[in-house]
Amino acid sequence: MIKKTPNPIDVFVGSRVRLRRLMVGMSQEALADRLGVTFQQVQKYEKGTNRISASRLQAISDVFRVPPSFFFQDEDSAVPAAGVMHETGDVSTFVSSKEGLDLNRAFLKIEDAGVRKSIIALATALSKASATTEAGERADNAPELRI
Repeated sequence: MIKKTPNPIDVFVGSRVRLRRLMVGMSQEALADRLGVTFQQVQKYEKGTNRISASRLQAISDVFRVPPSFFFQDEDSAVPAAGVMHETGDVSTFVSSKEGLDLNRAFLKIEDAGVRKSIIALATALSKASATTEAGERADNAPELRI
């Protein structure tokens, strides 16, 4: 007997449900209660094991106060992600991790746009410095960081 693998689109939609649930700080149990299903069913939705029907997706959208299209969009490109396979190192995976959620929540609390831009510039510089260090040489245009 051949084991069935979930459709990549179902996995992506499920990952977006999980992302939104974690962003609003809701447990699987709480979402399940709001939808009238078991938390195990929510787990299956989030893994893409079970497909989410159109009416259920609309109910999930209502709970999270987002349009149904939210669950089909890749935040990097803001275009539908149908058929796009996502690797474990992508933005969705990071944002739905504990560190990603903590970082995003803290970042959103910073009201000063200049400070936010400085943080982005710092992260960019650190990533470039890390990449050049791994390559064994320092790039000419990479800023020197002193902490």
